Amino acid sequence: MKRRVIMIILILLTFVLQTTLMQTFAIASVSSNLPIILTVSFALMRGKREGMFVGAFFGILMDIFYGPVLGFHMLLFTYVGYFNGFCYRIFYDDDIKMPVLLIAFSDLVYDLVVYLFQFFFRGRISLFFYLRRIIIPEVIYTALITLVVYRLLLALNHKLEKAEQRSVGSFV
Repeated sequence: MKRRVIMIILILLTFVLQTTLMQTFAIASVSSNLPIILTVSFALMRGKREGMFVGAFFGILMDIFYGPVLGFHMLLFTYVGYFNGFCYRIFYDDDIKMPVLLIAFSDLVYDLVVYLFQFFFRGRISLFFYLRRIIIPEVIYTALITLVVYRLLLALNHKLEKAEQRSVGSFV
């Protein structure tokens, strides 16, 4: 219960940061994708179910506030959480390379799918312009921000796991 409440607060805080403060830190009109970082991080640390929960929550928030179609971002973020949750069993806490690579790859796929459905099908066929000006800089920026944010999320996850172990130990 405590974990869910903290996760919901963290999701809402991340959403507010993404839509307000991260726009201030945009470089060449490109900001990092904090929802992808949080979704992939929780999928790696907790598995498919947590990744899907975080992804669906972020997606529905994005759809309600900014999406042209309700459910598009929710579906994308849910898939991101689900597929990254498969790496839960091979995940090592102290290895930062795997989360950074998975977050960068997930952001790349997310941006390509958004381009495909929101721009390409409407006749805007300038993929290389979009790739060069938006997708690649966002992937790099997101990977760099991941180096800091992921450590904080990992510390929070360890703290929550210790609290859960203590509460389970008190019932036994």
